[in-house]
Amino acid sequence: MTQDTVATEWVEGLVDHWRSHLEAEHPTLRLAKRQSIVQWLLGDDVDRLLELDATYRRITAQSMEYRYRILCQRYLNKSPGKAYQNLIQRLGSLMVVRNKIRTWVALSRDRHRAVADVLQEVIQEMLNSDRYLQTSIAFIAQCTPEPTLRNALLLASIEEYCMRPIRNQPLLVYRFVNYLRRSQRGGMTQVPQAERIKMISDEISLDEGESSVSLFDTEAVSDYQAAQEWEEQQVTRQAVQQEFEDYLREHVEPLAVDWLRLYLQGNSQDAIAQDLQLPVKQIYRLREKVSYHAVKIFALKGRPELVANWLQVSIHDHNLGLTSSQWQRFWDELTPQQQQLVAKLKMSEPIEKIANDLNLKKSQVMSEWGKVYQKAQEQRIAD
Repeated sequence: MTQDTVATEWVEGLVDHWRSHLEAEHPTLRLAKRQSIVQWLLGDDVDRLLELDATYRRITAQSMEYRYRILCQRYLNKSPGKAYQNLIQRLGSLMVVRNKIRTWVALSRDRHRAVADVLQEVIQEMLNSDRYLQTSIAFIAQCTPEPTLRNALLLASIEEYCMRPIRNQPLLVYRFVNYLRRSQRGGMTQVPQAERIKMISDEISLDEGESSVSLFDTEAVSDYQAAQEWEEQQVTRQAVQQEFEDYLREHVEPLAVDWLRLYLQGNSQDAIAQDLQLPVKQIYRLREKVSYHAVKIFALKGRPELVANWLQVSIHDHNLGLTSSQWQRFWDELTPQQQQLVAKLKMSEPIEKIANDLNLKKSQVMSEWGKVYQKAQEQRIAD
């Protein structure tokens, strides 16, 4: 059997799988809607699927499952208003994004703006100028003529795009930075609340003597780089996820593997509890157990940051999952040596260098880090 034949059979099997899956999960949906969703899941370049190797086929299948779960959980069969509200709530729940927006609002002249208001403006700008989303809009229009389904598919596409991990941060963080660059350097004017923020200029001026730069051009480059990094990171994430699952199965319990898979698909703790038919409190305890092993134990394998970012408890971007007030209390309770350790870890210094600077053995550094991490988790649970 040739490679082309294998690839063709795989794509056909993928189509059959999603058709039967949609029919089983959503029997009340009209056939045309189900076919539109299948077309959306496959993407606008089906021929590219034929060129994928075994590793990328597995990643592609998982990406489709991830997008499908996003669609079903928050957007499919929801009214346009409710679906849009779900998108804002989901993106607003990202701690790193929420903290960046709150910091900017606190430093700006208009301190009465909410995180949701700023997010809406960022999303509106992305829809107006982001080439990937504009391509998605055009493709979704080809998938279905129904406005409600179009809306659901677009919102699911926006969430998946904004959540893509770029340099261990959601892509939305970089789009927020683009928004600030335009609104602050290009200038903006406040208009009635029913209106959007109006951008005066699409260009920014650099230092004196240099020509202006089009932000649309730099964003096109950014889109390409983001797509490339996303594909590369998916391969890495797949390998690390498999490695971490094996670790959890052997050293924690098989149920931890089920929790991790559901969590990485974007499910909330309540949804995971329903899927696993367990009390929510037990699910939260399981989450803390997985987080603890991810950072304290799995760190010895040299891959802690990726897993910590999955769980939104990384020390760099999420302050171990603590809010600003929690972090301050947590910091005040640390010993001077622990404060040095945390400061060096936030600067991404290697464990070996930290051990040398603090005149400790590597095992002692890891032991102290475990105590610090456990203290942070206790702070989270206490509040």
